[in-house]
Amino acid sequence: MTQSTAFLLFGTDEKEPEARKLTAGELSAELIGGNLGAIRFAGTEVLRAVSFLVRDRDWGTCEATVSNLAVDEGPDRFTVSYDATFLAPDGARLVCKAGIEGTARSLSFAASFTPDADFETARAGFVTLHPVVGVAGGPVAVEHSDGSVEDAVFPDLIEPWQPFMDIVAITHEPLPGISAECRMAGDVFEMEDQRNWTDGSYKTYVRPLARPWPYRLEAGETVRQSVTVTLRAKSETPVTGRKDGQAVEITLDDAQGTLPAIGVGLRPECQGMEQANAHLLAELGARQLICHFDPDAGHGIDALTGFRSVAAASGLPVTLECFVPCKADLDVELSGIAEMVRASGLELASLAVSPSVDRQSTPPGSIWPECPPLEDVYAAARRAFPGVPLGAGMFSYFTELNRKRVPAEGLAYVTHCTNPIVHAADDQSVMQTFEALCYVTRSVRAIYGDRPYRIGPSTIAMRQNPYGSATKDNPSRKRVPMANVDPRHNALFGAAWTLAYAATVSDANLEVLSLSTLAGPFGLVAGEGEPVAAGGVRPLFHVLRWLAGLSGGQRLAALSSAPDRVLALGARHDGRTVVLLANITAETQAVRCDGIEGAELSILDEKGLAADGAPRAVEQSGATITLPPYAVARVVSR
Repeated sequence: MTQSTAFLLFGTDEKEPEARKLTAGELSAELIGGNLGAIRFAGTEVLRAVSFLVRDRDWGTCEATVSNLAVDEGPDRFTVSYDATFLAPDGARLVCKAGIEGTARSLSFAASFTPDADFETARAGFVTLHPVVGVAGGPVAVEHSDGSVEDAVFPDLIEPWQPFMDIVAITHEPLPGISAECRMAGDVFEMEDQRNWTDGSYKTYVRPLARPWPYRLEAGETVRQSVTVTLRAKSETPVTGRKDGQAVEITLDDAQGTLPAIGVGLRPECQGMEQANAHLLAELGARQLICHFDPDAGHGIDALTGFRSVAAASGLPVTLECFVPCKADLDVELSGIAEMVRASGLELASLAVSPSVDRQSTPPGSIWPECPPLEDVYAAARRAFPGVPLGAGMFSYFTELNRKRVPAEGLAYVTHCTNPIVHAADDQSVMQTFEALCYVTRSVRAIYGDRPYRIGPSTIAMRQNPYGSATKDNPSRKRVPMANVDPRHNALFGAAWTLAYAATVSDANLEVLSLSTLAGPFGLVAGEGEPVAAGGVRPLFHVLRWLAGLSGGQRLAALSSAPDRVLALGARHDGRTVVLLANITAETQAVRCDGIEGAELSILDEKGLAADGAPRAVEQSGATITLPPYAVARVVSR
């Protein structure tokens, strides 16, 4: 069957909402689904977004149905008005009237909203995103409700808690000599460091997290909020914004550290497909199996026996990722798990443990759930599994590890995962997570020093939801935040995301990096009846094979002149220079990398997927490579 271009790129024919660019003098913004993104002045990003958002009780996003949209534009001004309706899972409706006004030096966004019935929500109101690039570590002035102004800096390392609270206005300099004041009204606002979730932004939002949630908006009661951005010049000097070059330049530097082993996850619910496809692990060159085991989910000896079968077929060492119920005596619980492991015949190369209660997030202001001291959990695990290296951290996200820092003394390694669709699932937001991911690994290294460090399995789709009762079902395979299935994992987009992820964390000297499971919605192979490109394996399989082939090799620093367009990973392997490239945009990119004239070049792109699903050899002459949308490439010097 011939697949559409959209399917090959995104795994779905669903189109993203179109962005309409609004311009007033040197100020511009994109109108997308009633919200504003890419707010720029003289070509430089001032704010990443100003959005009116509604979350359900589990922090899922209630999609807006927009009507009566009216846009009026002039040379130095624009106005927008519309109505929006948000539907709660229980059928309650929240009706919003919104208005946007822009001039050459100001932007305002106001909303009034009324529920037709009691409306249960975790958050309803404005969210403002400040970018990270060019902002992290820079000065900021924060005005509070009592009129005081706090002179501070945007956090460099990721803050576990809110860096600023009780906010009325935030002022920073997006450009030399230009200040941008963002003033908020209608509720109490505070900021969180959204890099915790790998969002490329600092988020200022309504309603402090210390207040109870979910909360109820009363039927018929109207709430009004607004956000106003004002730009001021300190002098009459002409403003010069960022100008992007035509080609992306990749600069290679000396060898720095080693590249990680590539791990692959196993899950009990995919046992049949995992056993049928165990042969792919050798073809991939994987070095580790990460086996998810959760007694509270009913996992028992059958799950462990399935892991043993795949381990035996592949010959790979096994890490057991084990939740500990912590509901009875720890020695009894862990010795019972150890007995099942022995009875199954599964041999462990390492064990990672986490209390079950830590699968759920404890937000700022909340009471920490009852949990034995982590030192006691780790001691019981060592008694139950003598001689097995013990790792720990969080099986969820860096956010939770940052807030509940594990006692690392004596641990063989620390570990966590990440997920790019906690807050937003549009293509651009997912690819912008790499702006924050580099700060995640820097922050972990600041906390734990040079202790062995593992990440994953980290995938686009969400393995578990620490912020609600469940992940979101996605039977239509759309771009849905917190979804347990994401169509882009099945497509070229997923391959580019996977390679860009590895490139971003390559300087962290990871011991193991896992970016997929073997089967299922997070896997290398698609499920029964699920459409997939030619070749039988998902495109990211080829990226992981490239990465696995470099495991333990010398890393070369590979700097991109435009990391928002192309990311690169460099290595020395068998005396040759290897560069892996990922185009993380929907546009064709020209990439220059000195020293690769006449190199062996393989590209995985739409053309290759449509043919046999594999990378294709391309004749390389000169230092410029053309990368189609979301293409990945492997360049090997001769």
